[in-house]
Amino acid sequence: MMKLRTIANGAIQGINRNQQITWVQNSGYTTAADGTRTPNQASTPVWANVQALSGTDLRHMDGLNIQGVMRSVYLYGDVEGIVRANGQGGDILQFPMSPGGTMHDWLVTQVMETWSEWCRVIVTLQNP
Repeated sequence: MMKLRTIANGAIQGINRNQQITWVQNSGYTTAADGTRTPNQASTPVWANVQALSGTDLRHMDGLNIQGVMRSVYLYGDVEGIVRANGQGGDILQFPMSPGGTMHDWLVTQVMETWSEWCRVIVTLQNP
């Protein structure tokens, strides 16, 4: 079986290297007796390829009225945006704005591609 993502990822390493980031998976909330909610989260280190958004991606996000600093991220896994129906999603990816910089939280605002082993998501920088 051909692993197209592996082939494509290998081809771009000379231009834009993968970087290790942290995937903070949100699996819902625990509600206390007083009504306060605590998110249930698990952090996992993963390798990802972070890129700028294409013109098509920018037009798409503009049509959704989503603004801010955004990146396109390719990674192995099933990263999710918010899925209100089951109270899950809203995953966070943690990585610097530029290699070697300060770590920041990036909210998954749009899942663009999802396959059996990898996905591509658009993330938006949270309060730096």
